[in-house]
Amino acid sequence: MHEFGITENIVNIAVNKADEAKASKVMQINLVIGEMSGFVPDCIQFYFDSLSKDTIAQGAMLHFEVVPAQLRCRNCSTIFQPRDTLWSCPKCRSQSVEISKGRELYIESMEVE
Repeated sequence: MHEFGITENIVNIAVNKADEAKASKVMQINLVIGEMSGFVPDCIQFYFDSLSKDTIAQGAMLHFEVVPAQLRCRNCSTIFQPRDTLWSCPKCRSQSVEISKGRELYIESMEVE
């Protein structure tokens, strides 16, 4: 359900930026979404279709670029992608890691008319 609030923000940002650019229609919104962000593209699309009704963003296409998870070892600074639930460093085997990519969600760009 947290997709509702995020999608509401996406619609507001898109409409406000399009208004600033004196655009008459938002054609496409390009979103970057991390695979570990917890957001589901289908849910965002569902809420977008509803929340954008009667706005200049109605009917706009949402394009999702999914960013894979990337971890960084706190001990040796090795950067790697996790495999399933294996979150230990492939170089030093430490389990002290932090997520360096994969949590993002932002509007990368928009196409307007």
